[in-house]
Amino acid sequence: MAAVTSPDPLPLPVGALLVAAGGTVGVLARALLTQPVAPGAWPWRTFVVNVVGSLLLGALLAVLQRGPDVGRRRAVRLGVGTGVLGGFTTYSTFALEVEQLVATGHAATGVAYALGSVVLGVVAAGAGLLLVGRVLAFRPPRDDAAGGPS
Repeated sequence: MAAVTSPDPLPLPVGALLVAAGGTVGVLARALLTQPVAPGAWPWRTFVVNVVGSLLLGALLAVLQRGPDVGRRRAVRLGVGTGVLGGFTTYSTFALEVEQLVATGHAATGVAYALGSVVLGVVAAGAGLLLVGRVLAFRPPRDDAAGGPS
């Protein structure tokens, strides 16, 4: 049985550097936007960051799925999708905030925050995928052998 190989492999160190560089940008953007919240308060900034990040990831996937995951398309997926948007969104902070809400006697707010974040995050990703996909449907796909986003 022959091994399946990518026609345009991205060397692992290059992919890792793209993720690290993008992650740095995403984490810095989130750090500038978020702040600790008072006990019992809805963590609006984390909520908005996660929903907007999900929307942008859906939009990015709509663009990237128009061709094979090779070349520039793969580099964009790793650098922007995994790196920037992975660093921008924060489900670890989200989980910590849910735990803090529940532990400080604000269980209803914690449950609403948890459910609202997950449901709206999935809806936002789907909306980004659908909306950008519809816009791109009016553009003919480019014959891009280098795997660049079209």
